[in-house]
Amino acid sequence: MSLPPPTFLSIVIPARDEEGSVGETVRTVHDKLTARGIAHEIIVVNDGSTDGTWALLQEMALTIPGLRPLENKAPHGFGRAIIHGLNEMQGDAVAIMMADLSDSPDDLVTYWDLLCAGHECVFGSRFVSGGAVVDYPPLKYVLNRMANLFIRILFNIQLNDTTNAFKAYRREVIEGCRPLISPHFNLTVELPLKAIVRGYNWTVTPIQWRNRRTGEAKLKIREMGSRYLFIILYLWLEKYFSRGDYRKQTDNKK
Repeated sequence: MSLPPPTFLSIVIPARDEEGSVGETVRTVHDKLTARGIAHEIIVVNDGSTDGTWALLQEMALTIPGLRPLENKAPHGFGRAIIHGLNEMQGDAVAIMMADLSDSPDDLVTYWDLLCAGHECVFGSRFVSGGAVVDYPPLKYVLNRMANLFIRILFNIQLNDTTNAFKAYRREVIEGCRPLISPHFNLTVELPLKAIVRGYNWTVTPIQWRNRRTGEAKLKIREMGSRYLFIILYLWLEKYFSRGDYRKQTDNKK
């Protein structure tokens, strides 16, 4: 079954203490999408910032059409902020991006084109031909490759960058993956794996990634290991033991 192209793109960006980078991120994304004539909104979810992030977003909203600053009230968390943005989005498609401009707006346009071509999910990979990373911390790189290899083997999939947050989905995928239960960075794993397990079609495209130039990384590896493992095993159990109870109820399966 051929899917109609989406008409309106929501971009959800969680932000905590990103005063030094979120402004450039929002302007660059808005300019790139506007130049391509892509109808959009940019939802930046302030997740308990203690710097000037919230004030900056409110000021920018006066001059940038489609910018919607939201506040994620306590309890805070990367996953909770994204879920709050997904709950409020108006688009029939959504992309999740980081506030530090590590994700390329050019790749965001590619995501949109692939959604319009009929894909339900678009997963970027930094580790396929055509992809690239700049200034990736060596320890984080090793742990990333180990975690993604583990996921590939466990779920028998070809996706080799599951843990990357920068992905795009049609609205029906988000609704079909609810309830979303990851309050922290493990949401980056929950969403794509749940979409795959539940039978939504997906494609992979190479993307460029650049380490943040300002601010401080929010992912704390020591705090996240058990949380990632929990959600991975949770979805592995769904894949092999739920007897398809949660799968998409159409014949359009990958």
